[in-house]
Amino acid sequence: MKLSARDAASHFSRPDPTCAATLIYGQDPMRVALKRQDLVAAILGPKGEEEMRLTRIAAAELRKDAALLIDAIREQGFFPGPRCVLLEDATDTLTKPIATALEDWREGDAHLVVTAGSLPARSTLRKLFEGLKNGFAIGIYNDPPSREELERELSHAGLKNISPEAMTDITAMARSLDPGDLRQTVEKLALYKLGDPEPVSHADIAACAPATTEAALDDVLNIVAEARTAEIGPVMQKLDGQGVQPVGLVIGATRHFRTLYAAASDPGGPSAGIARARPPIFGPRRDRMQRQAQSWGAPKLAQALQMLTDTDLTLRSAHQRAPQMALVERTLIRLSMLAARR
Repeated sequence: MKLSARDAASHFSRPDPTCAATLIYGQDPMRVALKRQDLVAAILGPKGEEEMRLTRIAAAELRKDAALLIDAIREQGFFPGPRCVLLEDATDTLTKPIATALEDWREGDAHLVVTAGSLPARSTLRKLFEGLKNGFAIGIYNDPPSREELERELSHAGLKNISPEAMTDITAMARSLDPGDLRQTVEKLALYKLGDPEPVSHADIAACAPATTEAALDDVLNIVAEARTAEIGPVMQKLDGQGVQPVGLVIGATRHFRTLYAAASDPGGPSAGIARARPPIFGPRRDRMQRQAQSWGAPKLAQALQMLTDTDLTLRSAHQRAPQMALVERTLIRLSMLAARR
């Protein structure tokens, strides 16, 4: 039987004990692996692996000995409780031994979980599972998680007290992060808030979200955007000492000012523009960039982007002989002075 995304979410969290087998397939191995992990944990419970109720079979081993799967599904474990047989990286070449193993499946036998890569509609393995009355075929696509899936993930990590603003941040983050990175971030957030009764806030998300730029680069860009010209020199020395390349610094500055320009030009205003930024911007940094976009305005930000483009072309020119970091510092000073104009 083929499961829809909504029914699949329920199956992964509360699998039917009368289900014989589940096929999980998809193009992204990480997404498939995470769903497989959720399903196996739901079938076995917290001590399943410790009690040796999970049997793993490699696809290569099954190709050599088709009886392995039949024996694994029917064998009785030493500990009571549901059992699971995991077969990973399956292909259509294993359709026949899997079908044979499931022919005489009885309630009390192990639940067979099969993972595979992307399978076309004509795949014999996919057709086998879609035709089972007591089995499921579930396709995992590269779509961001739904609100329900996010809430389940957060609840599983012990995060239930979340402010609406923080939930907006998490939803935006889920659209840009890989599933593995998202799960790690949620786990990090759960540890960060351990023992803290206050709701998860903007600042908490900002503290735990994966860093997109180095702190020193953020410092100099904020100094420039906020017209603190006297502070540019010391920070530039710090960046130079860290080995930051001039071209990389200009690229980072261009990205920052392009985000500000998009926010300032947004029909819904800078707040809506910053909310639409990709990758998403969180917590105090988002509020700060929103203020910068409002202060600069679209016309001055367009000038800033032109100055950065000219500097980038100069740095890449074969005829350029002036010290590159000095050229970048001069541009940043000019930008800072532009910010101060009213």
